[in-house]
Amino acid sequence: MSRFADLEAFVAVVETGSFTAAAERLEGDKSAISRRISALEERLGVQLLRRTTRSLNLTDSGAGFYQRASQVLSDLEEAESAVAQEHGELRGRLRLSLPLSFSVRHMGTPIAEFNAQHPQVEFDLDLSDRKVDLLQDGMDLALRIGRLEDSSLIARRLFDARAVVCASPDYIAEHGAPESPEDLINHRCLAYSLLEDPDHWTWIDDDGNRQKVRVGVSMMANSGDILSQAAAAGQGIVLQPTFIAHEFICDGRLVPLLRDYKLPESAAYAVYPPTRHLSYRVRAFIDYLVDYFSGECYWDKECE
Repeated sequence: MSRFADLEAFVAVVETGSFTAAAERLEGDKSAISRRISALEERLGVQLLRRTTRSLNLTDSGAGFYQRASQVLSDLEEAESAVAQEHGELRGRLRLSLPLSFSVRHMGTPIAEFNAQHPQVEFDLDLSDRKVDLLQDGMDLALRIGRLEDSSLIARRLFDARAVVCASPDYIAEHGAPESPEDLINHRCLAYSLLEDPDHWTWIDDDGNRQKVRVGVSMMANSGDILSQAAAAGQGIVLQPTFIAHEFICDGRLVPLLRDYKLPESAAYAVYPPTRHLSYRVRAFIDYLVDYFSGECYWDKECE
């Protein structure tokens, strides 16, 4: 059996937390992964993993071996990437975790342009608004918008994500426009359910402090697209990131409201796990995104 494949199987089991998930990552068979781990433990003469019906944990020897094994695999990948880079080529798979609504609108072009420059790079995209575990799911890189809950991730800032409150011309004609955030308690508001406090919206006061205002919620959804479409159909007032709302504002389906009041901004980051050696292709793609999103984002310009 290949010693390299044994290391690869062991590292995959540790990072994914199960033999089944490791087999899926390596596109192999669960029983083959188990045999490789057993062969590795027999060759080393130590137990690396404690297995029960409900859990899989590293022994002290296994923890130390994992650090060395993952470094060996990273060094090998880096060596291969370095040789390819010397010849002007980036190659290999890039597994990306991307937020759904943003990426459908705004990630297709930078990925296509980067891939045109580096055709040997293979993209594997997971588009979802769920927060994936980058190590467990074997992701090289993620794009995250908002506060980073996992402080262990290494992050590089890409752009500032702004928000806008808006409603359709028909809604405004029928119900009037709110003159202040406090007026929203008397309106039909469409709230994003994945927010920490969906029925309270936040503004920045003149002193730079955050002020929460309760709003009258008539609909909640975990999709910004559905909320924008509902607002465009006259169902209420919506608070949306400009990267979604800009297309509705540009064609007149939605009208910005409360423009004299400042909304908080979030940051968008490219993030990757600290235990993952940053390969040439990941580093090159991050650099490309930083350059692509530099300056004022086009969707903010269109909203103005």
